[in-house]
Order: sequence, then C-alpha cells, then structure tokens
Amino acid sequence: MTLTWRRATPDFQYQTYNRDHTWSFDGGHEMQATSAPAYLGNPKLVDPEEAFIAALSSCHMLTFLAFACKKKFLLDEYVDHAVGHMEKNAEGKLAITRLELHPKLKFSGDNQPSEKDIAEMHHLAHENCFIAHSVKTEITVAN
Repeated sequence: MTLTWRRATPDFQYQTYNRDHTWSFDGGHEMQATSAPAYLGNPKLVDPEEAFIAALSSCHMLTFLAFACKKKFLLDEYVDHAVGHMEKNAEGKLAITRLELHPKLKFSGDNQPSEKDIAEMHHLAHENCFIAHSVKTEITVAN
C-alpha cells in the first residue's frame, strides 16, 4: 500500500491545507481518503477512522463466511452496520476503544443455522480474525 499526499494550497496553514490523499493498493486499486470532518477533512471521502472500522468489520465477515461455508450453511447476504466509539483510552488518549458489529444475515436452503450456530460462528470469526488480533479495540456482535 502506498499513501500519497501533495499540498494543493498556496500556503501550509492548519485551517486551509488540504487533507485529501490517495491510497494505492497492490492490486492497482486507488482510493481517495481524507481526515475526519471534525479535523477539516472532506466529508465525501473515507477517513482513517472509518477505514479502521471497515477493516475490522470486513475481516470478521470474511472469517464468518469461511466458517458458514465449512458448516454447509447457504448464506445469501451479510449486511453489517458497524459502529465505532471514539473515546479516551486508559492512557487518556483518543482511540476507537469499542466496535459494535450489527450483522444481519440471510440464509437459504434446508440446512438453517440455529441461534447457537450463528453465535458460535461469530465467536470463531472473532477468534480467527487477523485484524482483531492486531488491535486493542473491544469488538462485540449485537443482534
């Protein structure tokens, strides 16, 4: 991954310098990013905090899909409205301390998972998500 930022303003003052930058990924995909709107970023672009939440949600979902497939459940749709909480951590620094995943699942076929099966797959997904292992953020799955 390569990050590129170039000054687009004549000055370099906190209130006016541009926050927009580009993330270039190994496969050739490029994405425009910025800082959060509270820090003068472009509200139409993704910011690092949103990307962090998206990465955790995506990792959990991809791991969940693997377990659902291995258990022979036919999963048709997985929609998650992930909510991150920016708070002061134990050291008094702002951090995304908590993340709530709110997945909505649609299964089809004869082999329907029970609530216990779904809870077990979410547990396994969390236990096997590489990104969840890499952060201090508390991650919960809500119904």
